[in-house]
This record gives sequence, C-alpha cells and structure tokens, in this order.
Amino acid sequence: MKALLKSTVLASMAFALGLNATAAQAINCSADAMLVFDGSGSMGEISFETGPVTRITEARQAIRRAMPDIAPYRRVGLLTYGPGQNGACENVNVRFGPTEDAAASVIRELDALEPDGLTPLTEAVRQAANTLDYRNRPGVVVLVTDGNETCGGRPCEMAKTLHATAHDLTIHVVAFRAVVDFFAWNNPEQDPHDATTVARCLSDGTGGYFVTTETIDELVAALQRTLGCPVIG
Repeated sequence: MKALLKSTVLASMAFALGLNATAAQAINCSADAMLVFDGSGSMGEISFETGPVTRITEARQAIRRAMPDIAPYRRVGLLTYGPGQNGACENVNVRFGPTEDAAASVIRELDALEPDGLTPLTEAVRQAANTLDYRNRPGVVVLVTDGNETCGGRPCEMAKTLHATAHDLTIHVVAFRAVVDFFAWNNPEQDPHDATTVARCLSDGTGGYFVTTETIDELVAALQRTLGCPVIG
C-alpha cells in the first residue's frame, strides 16, 4: 500500500509540474520489479478452459503482448520455479535481476521453459525479494501462478515477515486458472474451507493486488496492472 500511495503522489506531482504521460510513467516505475513465473508441471497441462493448448502456451502469448509495453518504463527481472536438475521442490532459478528493456529476455526465457516439478512459490518469492534487496530498496514482486504452494512453504507467515522488515516491498499475485488442491499434503497454511489459493496471503500482507484471470486477455490486463505503470490524470 505504501508503494501504491507513493506512486499516486509522484504521478500527481508530475502532472502538476506539466510533465507528460511518459515522464509520469518513468516516475511511477522507479521501483525495480521481479516477475516470478510458475513453471511447475501443471502449467504444461491442458484443461476444459484451454482446449487443445496448455496453460503455459497461453501464458506465453500474454507475456509477448504485455511485456513490450512494460519494459521501456520499468526495470524487470525474472525468476522461475518448477523445472530443473534438482528435486521437484528445489528448482528456484533467478534467470536475471532487474534489467532495462527486458521484454525480449523475458520472452526468450519463458519460450524455452518446459514445465515440470512442483510449486515452491513461497521460496521463489523469498528469493525474488532478496534479489531486489528488499530490506534497503523499494521493490515490486509479481507472482504468476496456476496453483498453490506444494512444497511446505508458509506464504502467510512469510508475508508478515517481509512486510515488517522491508524498506518498501509490494507483492502482487496473479492467479491464472488457479486450482486449489485441498488434498495436497504439503501446503500447511491452506484453509480447507477456502477455495482461494493460499498465495493470496502474499498480496494481502503487503498491500498488493490479488487478480484472478481465466483468459489471455485477462492475464495481459493483470500484468499491465501489476508490472506496468499507472498514470494518474
């Protein structure tokens, strides 16, 4: 919430000073961001909603559409989890830290990603926050996931810790056709009476957005809302 309020104030100042929309965008995007992308095995599945294509195929289409409009104004880094040479819960990979004009790099990395493994989303967000040096600098983390924590992490507990120790960190969660598995044994914080992914704790605990998406267009809009730069005026 602190980051959002600060963004609004800065944008208002920009317009009061007669700056154009591009200048206001640059001010709003002064905080670096990390995109945390779910590459777990479920992203390689097809469903009634996706038809003959997989979730990751549609997610890639959304990334290709959204990132070119985001990257010119905000430094963005990329972290993925799921596939890799280690155990199913141990593949959390910082592909690169916040980088200028990162659209092509993000698209290239996600085009090459082959979904596999489980969902250590809590550890992934923790590493993304560390990459942003969250204790000393403002930052934004955007988690795109189709499911729940499945590796024993406690996102609600971690969100409280991050909020208490961060300089100015906001975590947004974009649920892309997220399915809650109430029978998952390694998701200790999931409420069996709540059909919402436990990852929502991350956004609720840091003043971020929680956005549910079902279509490519909705995912594009969610990426623009969370990674992009709001212009007030």
